[in-house]
Amino acid sequence: MASHLRMRPEVRLADRDACESASVVVVVVDTVDDEVLSVLRQIHRSGNTRGVLVTTVIDEQQLVKAAECGFIGVIRRSEASPEKLVQVIGAVARGDGHVPPDLLGSLLERVGRLQNEPLNSRGLNLTRLSSREIEVLRLVAEGYSTADIALKLTYSDRTIKNILHSVMMRLNLRNRSQAVAYAMRQGLI
Repeated sequence: MASHLRMRPEVRLADRDACESASVVVVVVDTVDDEVLSVLRQIHRSGNTRGVLVTTVIDEQQLVKAAECGFIGVIRRSEASPEKLVQVIGAVARGDGHVPPDLLGSLLERVGRLQNEPLNSRGLNLTRLSSREIEVLRLVAEGYSTADIALKLTYSDRTIKNILHSVMMRLNLRNRSQAVAYAMRQGLI
């Protein structure tokens, strides 16, 4: 298959050491096990490279793990003709993804479930903010001072300051304005 790809002007093969400078990395494996996931994570950490995973066997859970490693193109070996592989590489290079059609429906269902499930017992949602943090940010956006928010929510001033500090540190925000802007962009307030 590599000889077919060399004749394609839109695809240039590079050595394994050139992964960091490649726009798309293609990894070919039989199955997605812990060792393969470790390699995918290492590639993902090495730069802004997008990935295409060519595998013999993959299930929904393995697909999600590969996507978490930046491999947004997944194709089964049985479907990886030279033309199809070039098509998937091109799509991934443009920022589009490719997923085997039989896994797409279950993947979308999983995303829908995640959207509605709490992430942990503290009641965090996908935006990583608790309902208490969202309420504090809503009141900040309405112009309330720390003392007014504390009085309104029956917390101490220190608790309100800690809530705001926690949100800003966790989300890497510099001030209250950025925290409010984040909450607005997420549609929380």
